[in-house]
Amino acid sequence: MSSPVVTRFAPSPTGYLHIGGARTALFNWLYARHTGGKFLLRVEDTDRERSTDAAVQAIFQGLDWMGLQADEEPVFQFSRVERHKEAVQQLLDSGRAYRCWLAGDELEAEREKAKTAGHALRSPWRDRTDGDLAQPHVIRFKGPLDGETLIPDLVQGEVTFQNKTLDDLVLLRSDGAPTYNLAVVVDDHDMGVTHIIRGDDHLNNAARQALIYQALDWALPTFAHIPLIHGPDGAKLSKRHGAQAVGDFEDMGYLPEAMRNYLARLGWSHGDDEIFSDEQAIGWFDIADVNKGAARLDWDKLAFVNAHYIRAADDARLADLVLQVLAKRGEGAEKDKLLAALPFVKERAKTILELADQLAFALKTRPIALDVKTKGLLTEDTGGRLSRLREALSGVNDWTFETLEPALKAFAESEGVGLGKIGPALRGVLTGGAPAPDLAKILAALGRTESLVRIHDALSQTQ
Repeated sequence: MSSPVVTRFAPSPTGYLHIGGARTALFNWLYARHTGGKFLLRVEDTDRERSTDAAVQAIFQGLDWMGLQADEEPVFQFSRVERHKEAVQQLLDSGRAYRCWLAGDELEAEREKAKTAGHALRSPWRDRTDGDLAQPHVIRFKGPLDGETLIPDLVQGEVTFQNKTLDDLVLLRSDGAPTYNLAVVVDDHDMGVTHIIRGDDHLNNAARQALIYQALDWALPTFAHIPLIHGPDGAKLSKRHGAQAVGDFEDMGYLPEAMRNYLARLGWSHGDDEIFSDEQAIGWFDIADVNKGAARLDWDKLAFVNAHYIRAADDARLADLVLQVLAKRGEGAEKDKLLAALPFVKERAKTILELADQLAFALKTRPIALDVKTKGLLTEDTGGRLSRLREALSGVNDWTFETLEPALKAFAESEGVGLGKIGPALRGVLTGGAPAPDLAKILAALGRTESLVRIHDALSQTQ
């Protein structure tokens, strides 16, 4: 019987959670859920100079916002240094590692010598035992000199590495600190990780890590190296393409469920389905179906997906998100006003920022300052019509979009004009020139009292 699948996401806390890292975490999470396994988190904080608590918190917050919770408490790599050293001692005892005093100019000379000979670095200390233990030195892995290392990869297929191109990598630095490739192998083994799903920029590490697994007589996990995310121009995603951090996308008004849906489609697909739930993604996702080629970030498609989830979202939740946006802008609003207007504008917004802009008309305080265009429209004839319209609307008992739309048409017919003779001025006095939906929706969103008073105030300003 096969072991349950265990995946992991292992970020380095040297900065924000990159959108590519978020997709890697998502693929690990989806595959664990798809197989009924576990999704784990490891913080690779052995680089003490660059790792910061702020970066750790930024990663946690990004994962929480994305809705990608691990099934166990996170593991911090630095806390496991002694365990890493134990593994190195095991390699020394078995003759699969050696102490090396090569440094400085001598080290560079050996590198050049190896390059000329057509193979990776092989230290002259590889087979010596006469070094002075009191002097600073590193511990290197004693890799095979020839042959091949084959990595079966669920995404890339079988990848072959010539062992002569793999150097005797350092396992422990001269200060006793373990290196990345050693620590990763020990941690993945101890955490029971069965599937290592990560970016294909780590593919070269897979060969070195596989050799360490074999030297420690540990079962090799299954590898799956996924392509990186590129910008719309096909180049590697960078600052010039705009947002990169998960927090940037949150600040730009994207919803986490939209990001999960969109990122899942970056490099993986289920037929032509563009929109799907978490449950559907979990049911369909298989890491073996991920494409080899790099995926491109498509802002228009992301906006399309996000707009779908805004339309589907609960209004109370959207109101809270809009309130957060307004707070960052130094503005305030009554939640009740937002809730009244949201049903009439949410289908028009692609982001929460756009949604906040679309709701501005409902949040204006009276008396509303009329813009120049509206003032120009308020002629004596138009003002008279708006006054009569206000009187007609006062008689509408069921103040809903369904009743207001025919009421507006009926009034225009009674005046013997088209809505085009009334609409622009009415829109101006109701919204103050702010973006807004159709007239009946504006009236329904504002409510009876607010709508009638805004019309009254505008007519008062023109008298």
